Amino acid sequence: MTAVNRVLTRALIWGAIVAAVLAVLGGGIGALVAGTPGLVGGVLGASLAFVFGATTSASILIASRVAGGDMLNPAYFGIVLGTWFLKLVLFFVLSLVLRGQDWLDPAVFAIVAIVAVLASLVVDVVAMVRTRVPYVDVELPAENRDQGPDQPGGGPRNV
Repeated sequence: MTAVNRVLTRALIWGAIVAAVLAVLGGGIGALVAGTPGLVGGVLGASLAFVFGATTSASILIASRVAGGDMLNPAYFGIVLGTWFLKLVLFFVLSLVLRGQDWLDPAVFAIVAIVAVLASLVVDVVAMVRTRVPYVDVELPAENRDQGPDQPGGGPRNV
């Protein structure tokens, strides 16, 4: 598994956990504030924010697998950009469908969705920072690996 895949997989797992917690908290607070429409708004806001965020990570993972890890492969770009375009269309369709529904409190929905998006950004940053990603891909020659600068055949060593 490549380092990018580890970061994206970790972000997906933590994102799902954070979204579940936000759905429970947002739904509970929404139910206290606005009754059943608040409950639906809280759960739907957290769920949709997770789905939209997770599709980006999932599309990158799928595209990487299809393209064999080659990010310059046209299939990679097609999958990722196609997914983003579908998300954009889905966002506009959902915005039109959910607008003005009696069973959904728009204020609770918006607040929970915004909090979920911000939490998703925090999760992505934490996943990136906590995942050990090598930034130099160098292998030292085997014969000089154990020799120091004072020994014959040894040169300067990076410590």
